[in-house]
Amino acid sequence: MIEGLDFVQILGDVGFPAAIAVYLLVRYERKLDKLRESIDALSDDLNQSK
Repeated sequence: MIEGLDFVQILGDVGFPAAIAVYLLVRYERKLDKLRESIDALSDDLNQSK
């Protein structure tokens, strides 16, 4: 069984990297959404100019 101090150590070891991973995924998701919107707008502009 995991005791209190062991649990805190595991949380400290795994929790921080997991929190950083989630933060980076959310940030990249926003950037990918903006990139997709820009590509869609460019595609629309190219289709209108034909």
